[in-house]
Amino acid sequence: MKLHILLIAGLCVFCGQAFAGLFSDDEARLQIQQIGDRVSKLEDSTKKQSDINTQQAATNKKGSTTLLDLQSQIESLNEELRNLRGQNEELTHKLQDSEKRQKDYYIDLDTRLRHFETAEAQQSNNAPIVEGDRAYEAAQSLFKSGKNQDAIAAFQEFIKQFPDSVYVPNAHYEIGEAYFALKDYPNALANYQVLSTQYAFSPKTPDAMLAIINCQIALKNNVAAKKTFKQLAAKYPESIAAGEAKKLLAKLK
Repeated sequence: MKLHILLIAGLCVFCGQAFAGLFSDDEARLQIQQIGDRVSKLEDSTKKQSDINTQQAATNKKGSTTLLDLQSQIESLNEELRNLRGQNEELTHKLQDSEKRQKDYYIDLDTRLRHFETAEAQQSNNAPIVEGDRAYEAAQSLFKSGKNQDAIAAFQEFIKQFPDSVYVPNAHYEIGEAYFALKDYPNALANYQVLSTQYAFSPKTPDAMLAIINCQIALKNNVAAKKTFKQLAAKYPESIAAGEAKKLLAKLK
């Protein structure tokens, strides 16, 4: 730009000399100064615009880099949020499973404690226990001798007189057996179900569930029999009763 100014100035001087007759020296100097001022202004304006463009380019570049960084951070945060949600769902599921296991454990423990408390209460009074034992043994003797109807009455009276006896679950089972021998399957089924639902802690419960299946088969209710088998297999998978029930159902197919 400076060279450009010098050329213009030289041209002006040359022109001034060539046309000395047309312009005075003062006029020539004035015009040269005016032209120089205009060139300086144009140069300043061009430089300023160049600086502005440079700053704008730098700002745009910085802004583009900032946007890319922000996008990257957002994606990273989204990924971390997804991971945290997954961990939260897993922990919630584990907590629910733990709470269910604890609930089942306390229910089972409470049932067992009630059973032992009943047995302990009975032992605190030997006379009723002895009397109850004798009544149960008498009813059992009737059943073993084939007097099923008398045995049913004796067991029912025993349950009525000694409702807290540890033999009550067995009495319901024996009543069911006596009814089954008489082919009174509905009454047999009802007593087996009392044992399996109200006295689940009893060792006789798997056998009672097997007997329920036999009653349901005898009553032509195979759908119910299969349902009972699934419950038996789920609760007592290692029991002999579960194995026998599986054989029974295999014959139904």
